[in-house]
Amino acid sequence: MKIKRQGALISLMAAGALALTACGSDVNTPQGGATNGAAAPTGTSQVDCGGKKNLVAEGSSAQKGAMDVFSQEYQAACAGQQLAYTPSGSGAGVKQFTAKVSDIGGSDSPLKEGKETDDAATRCGGNPAWNLPLVFGPVAVAYKLDGADSVTLTPDAIAGIFSGQIKTWDDAKITAANGGKALSAKPITVIVRADESGTTDNFQQYLAAAAPSVWTKGAGKKFNGGVGQGAQGSSGVADTLSAADGTIGYVEWSFAQDKKLSMAKIDSGAGAVELTAESAGAAIKSAKTKGSGNDLVLDLKALYASKAAGSYPLMLATYEIVCSKGYDADTAKAVKAFLSVAATNAQSKLGDAGYVPLPQEFQDKLLTAIKAIA
Repeated sequence: MKIKRQGALISLMAAGALALTACGSDVNTPQGGATNGAAAPTGTSQVDCGGKKNLVAEGSSAQKGAMDVFSQEYQAACAGQQLAYTPSGSGAGVKQFTAKVSDIGGSDSPLKEGKETDDAATRCGGNPAWNLPLVFGPVAVAYKLDGADSVTLTPDAIAGIFSGQIKTWDDAKITAANGGKALSAKPITVIVRADESGTTDNFQQYLAAAAPSVWTKGAGKKFNGGVGQGAQGSSGVADTLSAADGTIGYVEWSFAQDKKLSMAKIDSGAGAVELTAESAGAAIKSAKTKGSGNDLVLDLKALYASKAAGSYPLMLATYEIVCSKGYDADTAKAVKAFLSVAATNAQSKLGDAGYVPLPQEFQDKLLTAIKAIA
């Protein structure tokens, strides 16, 4: 699948470059590079190929399309070497990494302090694991509602829907968000991830930051809202949403586009904001890193709580979880080669798949961490 971004991608990448300089899809098969022939602000890297021939990675389904690109570019740069990626969800990705089943874990949220970081350190021979954000993309609040060409929701309304407080599409809070225009009286059918998912964790973190008085369910990879019909993986959510009228759910932008789902505008207090390349790029300006050293954990709370005009606040960053030390020599060499390709050469190919290519400044931070893996 090739998702067209047209000229808007240029604005997104420029905004992303400013943001990250300041801060210091199971079926996606991307083709080509930046849209309209525009060169993405990404660099290239000299790759030291070799080591383990067949790397194994597992985790986030949100980054499946990006991992397909990374794998293709890795094989092109390092003949005879490859990486196999299983999009089993972020929860499984962390578990398989800590169990030494995979060489790299993929997760839509960083390792949590406590058991996850402890288990990862044990897996890495007593050394800390690092969270390296390689993929950025927006999360859509997608819906299917006959007769509704456009729906605007406030953070409070979204939190009310996903906690079961708002049950019908003509609820007064939804009507108010849409300028007094009442939508259908049809019941709302909430669709959520059934599996543990970093997308769920990010979505619930967003609700806690943007609608703290309404969302009191906390965060985490398991959906805590107490309502809804569960679906497996991002593709399962998108398929379920497209199958029945009156549904609403959260899913990565590329999956929503693939299924041609309608996506709600979000009004955080400065007017309704449609999910576009420009509005997603504007939101990235709020992203900051809070990890220490080469553990590049992002602090997304300010982004989620942002009320800035023209900014779409519901963004997701996908991490590759790796050992800082503790791999055998062959695995370390191959992991470093793959990540070097993914962080540089392959980034210019991500735009057509619904992701945000990394600017040069952030690539440099990633390369510093990748080179330090031992």
